Amino acid sequence: MVDTKKDLKLAVLIDADNVPYANVREMFEEIAKYGTPTFKRIYADWTKPTVSGWKKVLLENAITPVQQYSYSTGKNASDSALIIDAMDILYTGNVDGFCIVSSDSDFTRLATRLREAGMKVIGIGEKKTLNPFIIACDKFIYMEILKPEVIIQPVAGSKKISKNVTVSQSNPLSKIDPELIKLIADSITDLADENGWTFLGELGNLMLKKKPDFDPRNYGYNKMLPLIRSVNRFEIDERETGKHNIKHIYIRKK
Repeated sequence: MVDTKKDLKLAVLIDADNVPYANVREMFEEIAKYGTPTFKRIYADWTKPTVSGWKKVLLENAITPVQQYSYSTGKNASDSALIIDAMDILYTGNVDGFCIVSSDSDFTRLATRLREAGMKVIGIGEKKTLNPFIIACDKFIYMEILKPEVIIQPVAGSKKISKNVTVSQSNPLSKIDPELIKLIADSITDLADENGWTFLGELGNLMLKKKPDFDPRNYGYNKMLPLIRSVNRFEIDERETGKHNIKHIYIRKK
């Protein structure tokens, strides 16, 4: 998993041609979990009407637009500009990692090169993103899970709703399938102590290394533990730490 023990300095580079502009605020809230954006740049041919929706978003989130004219039809010139800037930042920008926001697998080689240089690489894109780019990142986050939840307010004078109700905007992106269960089971085996127990935090880290787009939210769960419970094939041991309301969670196969 991306190292969150220190506040990483991140370069956030956005391919405006290959991601939607909706939910950008939620995207930056997600990025803040991993570090502080010291560079925020977005690449597009801003003369095109197809990217006009981004313009308000840029001001609200202090993102620097980079103009890149399309010199020929069918070619995405923004890709080259983003890659060149990424390499310049790598050698001169004093950052700890990069966040590449795109659903374009053409950035696979860039992500690989940045990791070879010791950078942490977080990818953010839509579910349609091809696997080569996903596995080239340390972590890949689907934009669909960053959509805000709808809060239904109680109706005045109504007895049917007594409190706010939170409703998810979308169904889970993925279903819990045998492949996920095998990933959990194999990872427990890899980490288990002599009694078969594995610390939940280490389990999540290993699963992310094996599958960079793993996230409990893909399956409709905010945290790892509820996802494990739902599978009902693993034992869970919550151990007291002596600290108020803090427990260590251990998992093993039944």
